[in-house]
Amino acid sequence: MLHAFISKISVVNNLNFLTHSPLKAAPSSLGQNYNIKDKMSSEPVNVNDFKELARLKLPKMYYDFYAGGAEDEHTLRENIQAFCRIMIQPRVLVDVSQIDMSTTILGHRISAPILVAPTAAHKLAFHEGEQATARAAAAAKTIMILSYSSTCSIEEVASSCNAVRFFQLYIFKRRDISALLVQRAERFGYKAIVLTADTPRLGRREADIKNKMIAPPVKNLEGLISIDVNSDQGSKLETYANEMLDASLRWEDISWLRSITSLPILIKGILTHEDATKAVEAGVDGIIVSNHGARQLDFAPATISVLEEVVHAVKGKIPVLLDGGVRRGTDVFKALALGAQAVLIGRPVLFGLAAKGEGGVRTVLEMLKNELEISMALSGCPCIKDITRSHVRTPYDKLPSML
Repeated sequence: MLHAFISKISVVNNLNFLTHSPLKAAPSSLGQNYNIKDKMSSEPVNVNDFKELARLKLPKMYYDFYAGGAEDEHTLRENIQAFCRIMIQPRVLVDVSQIDMSTTILGHRISAPILVAPTAAHKLAFHEGEQATARAAAAAKTIMILSYSSTCSIEEVASSCNAVRFFQLYIFKRRDISALLVQRAERFGYKAIVLTADTPRLGRREADIKNKMIAPPVKNLEGLISIDVNSDQGSKLETYANEMLDASLRWEDISWLRSITSLPILIKGILTHEDATKAVEAGVDGIIVSNHGARQLDFAPATISVLEEVVHAVKGKIPVLLDGGVRRGTDVFKALALGAQAVLIGRPVLFGLAAKGEGGVRTVLEMLKNELEISMALSGCPCIKDITRSHVRTPYDKLPSML
C-alpha cells in the first residue's frame, strides 16, 4: 500500500513539474526554429555515415564507381564482415592516461597508423579532387598515396600541401610511360613507389557495365597516350585498362622498376604466403595486403583473414600494411594486433570527400584516429608497440580447454 501511495505522489509531482516547466513550450518553438531530425541525419557520427551522405549527393554512376565491387560483390562484403569475426581481448589495470598513436612508415613519422589509400578520380566527388584530399592528409599528419589515375596531376598535388606522398603505379605495355611517371614522382618529392600488382586486366565490375561508365580523365597521362580518355565520349573502363596494362608482368620485372628509381618500392595486392615470400626475394621494401577493394577477383579472401599469413611469411624483414574493409578504429586495432604496421583507407575517404569536401576527409581520418585511441585505452595499450597478437582472438584460434 505504501509503495502504491508513493508511486501516485511521484506521478503527480512529475505532472506538476512538466505543467510549470519552461520545457512545456519547447516542442512548438523547436519545431519552428530547429528540425532535430534533419540536424541529426545530416551530421555523421562515424565513417559509415558518410557512405549514405555520398550516395545522396553523387550521380548514381559516380557513386557506383566508388562503392561497387567485382561480380556478386562477395569479397566486398567479406572485407568488412571478416573484421567482425575477430574479438578484442582487453587488458585492465594498465596506465592509459596518455595514449601515443604515432608510428613510423619507411622512416616517415605519422600521427597514427592510418594512411590514405590510392583511389581514382577524386574530382568525380569534389571539384578540387586529390588536392583537397592531400591537404586533409597533411592536416592529419599522415601519408597520402596518390593514384596514377588521379584527376589532379603529380605536380598539382605536390604543390598543394606539404603532406608526405607516395605514388601508386601500374606498369604499362609502354614501359616509357611508366618510367616517365616514376621520374615525375621522384622529381616532385614523392617518397615511395607503390606498385599495384593485381591488375593484369580489369575485374568485372558490373555496376560500371550497367551504367556504361567511361574512363575518368587521367591527368597524369595527358599527352602520353593515344587513347583519348579525356574526350566527351571517353573509353569504357575495361577496354581502356586492357589496352594500357601489361598482362605479361612477372616477378623479374621488379628489377626493371628498381633500375629506374632510388625510391623505396612497395608492392600492393599480396594475398598469399607464397607471393609474400617472392616479394621479399624480389627485394621490395614493403607489402600492402590488398584485394583491390574487392574490385578485381570476386571470392578472393578478405584481406584481414590473410594478413597473419603474410606477416609470418616476411618474418619481419619488411613492413606489411593492409587495406580493405577498415571502417572503425577497432578494425585498425585488430590489423595492428595481427601484424600490420598500418592500414590504408580508401572508400571512406572518397565518401567523406563527396559529402563535405576537404573537411569531410579530415573528419573521416579524425574519427578513425579517435576510435583507435579509445580502443587502445580500453584494451590497455598506451602506445602502438603495446598492441600484440594476444589482444585479439580470431576464428582460427583454438579455444582454451574448459576440461
